[in-house]
Amino acid sequence: MNAKHLELCASAEWAETVQKYILPWVLDGVDLGDDVLEIGPGPGRTTDVIAEAVPKLTAVELDEELASALAARVPAHVEVIQADATEMPLPDGRFSAVLSLTMLHHVPTPELQDAIFAEVARVLRPGGIFTGQDSRDSEEFRELHIDDICVPIDPETLEARLTAAGFSEVLVQPNEYATRFRAVRS
Repeated sequence: MNAKHLELCASAEWAETVQKYILPWVLDGVDLGDDVLEIGPGPGRTTDVIAEAVPKLTAVELDEELASALAARVPAHVEVIQADATEMPLPDGRFSAVLSLTMLHHVPTPELQDAIFAEVARVLRPGGIFTGQDSRDSEEFRELHIDDICVPIDPETLEARLTAAGFSEVLVQPNEYATRFRAVRS
């Protein structure tokens, strides 16, 4: 992430947005279960909010500095692992739910995004849910990502991509600013 984007994602304003708007929208009608995985927490403002709602949380973060800083401050029921979400050092079928919150556009190619989808399917229990959201492409969104990776998810193709990764009951719902999704591990 560029410095401006990282500052925004680490801010109290972002934490409030996650708590008031993003998580209620993403989790409407969703039971996360007992063992949850968050992919791509970045500075961890999303992790802070999720940790309040679940008994066990694992966060996988690619950036070593962000992972280390997050691990140093999370509560005991949260484990932070520095790893690539395309190849997570986690057992098959462990998690009851996986969350991805405003991070998929930071993955450099659609092929790597698809690799993450397949890896999420691998670590989810049968019947487990993959849910999240990501921002919609816009001029303002692109301005925030100058000198940053920005590969927005196309809501028109997301259902087929998740189905190809091993999910069923796929729901994709875009609005003006973001696309939420949920899918069940077949």
